[in-house]
Amino acid sequence: MTRRVSVTGVGVVAPGGVGVPAFWDLLAAGRTATRGITLFDPTGFRSRIAAECDFDPAEHGLGPEEVARADRYVQFAMVAADEAVRDAGLDLRDEDLWRVGVSLGTAVGATTRLEHDYRLVSDEGGHWAVDHRAAGPHLDRAFSPSALAAEVGGRFGARGPVQTVSTGCTSGLDAVGYALHTIEEGGVDVCIAGAADSPISPITVACFDAIKATSANNGDPRHASRPFDASRDGFVLGEGGAVLVLEEWEHARHRGAHAYCDVEGFATFGNAYHMTGLTREGLEMSTAIDCALRHAQVAGSDIDYVNAHGSGTQQNDRHETAAVKRSLGAHAYATPMSSIKSMIGHSLGAIGAIELVACTLALHHGVIPPTANYRDPDPACDLDYVPVTARAAVLHQVLSVGSGFGGFQSAVVMGRDDGRS
Repeated sequence: MTRRVSVTGVGVVAPGGVGVPAFWDLLAAGRTATRGITLFDPTGFRSRIAAECDFDPAEHGLGPEEVARADRYVQFAMVAADEAVRDAGLDLRDEDLWRVGVSLGTAVGATTRLEHDYRLVSDEGGHWAVDHRAAGPHLDRAFSPSALAAEVGGRFGARGPVQTVSTGCTSGLDAVGYALHTIEEGGVDVCIAGAADSPISPITVACFDAIKATSANNGDPRHASRPFDASRDGFVLGEGGAVLVLEEWEHARHRGAHAYCDVEGFATFGNAYHMTGLTREGLEMSTAIDCALRHAQVAGSDIDYVNAHGSGTQQNDRHETAAVKRSLGAHAYATPMSSIKSMIGHSLGAIGAIELVACTLALHHGVIPPTANYRDPDPACDLDYVPVTARAAVLHQVLSVGSGFGGFQSAVVMGRDDGRS
């Protein structure tokens, strides 16, 4: 018998506010947290806007040594994990730590630390032969994305499977999906799962400038992220982190934990098509949705809400719309579908986990976050995108989907705990 997996705690660091209350308040109000870049001087770049986190690590309990050794994205994960474990009421002193795992995702790892220290060792890029003595003492940690899961695992003493997942923009969904499988298969009873990224740096902005994937609406950053809108011109880069405590249901019940919902299904596929391109037919994402629905043992007609990848690029929004219609059929037209990237930008590997926290809260509160800035319909995107204003709804099953450079396509199904035994 497959073991049931519940979400018993959530934590988040996101643009517009640190912590679950601030995050949910922003989403429910339909506010945007996109603005001009302040983390570095963006003069000369094509896209000079982003969704930044106003984040002081000391304010959220990180000490000087932790701040010194951990890149910004790892700090996001540590703070989000602290909140999620508290929210779950999980006392790890009472746990068999060999039965506690960590599964965290990141797309670009320690981009900020690597770029900062390279500028130091190369005298602002002026020397090919670098001076290693100018680097910080923790540069080696920045070199490997495994530091993300290792740091969080060490923080909580987790001795079960501890892994970092890096599958581009689906990293957060995939990390939670792998945690689901690990619990279902009996490998652990508890898994600290999620993702973090802090990509707002010159090298990342330059990469997306080169392929014109990001919005150049620098004069109106609050309205620049416009998923599914006919006037959309690319995504707005973001940053952040989110963690969910996933727990085998009997284990959670035994300790009297509250379960927000269950993680019921997961699937991920590669499209073997193009590094950044997508077909309009939506077959790749539809395959992931269909497989996740089978895993969850629910039909497409059971889905009450789709949390869209909704990046705001022309091809992604059309591909995703086609995929949902392929998988849900006529029910797609009656199913609300929205993109929170309209409010908090696209934080690459972190966004999937942040969106799963949004799904958890949507199920919990009975409220669907809106697609902010959606004003002008695109005939090729003809579903209900919940424009501008959040919507009250009775939600039982929700679907969250993601698409990543490299051809990654992932889907997660979550369901509200309705007193099943």
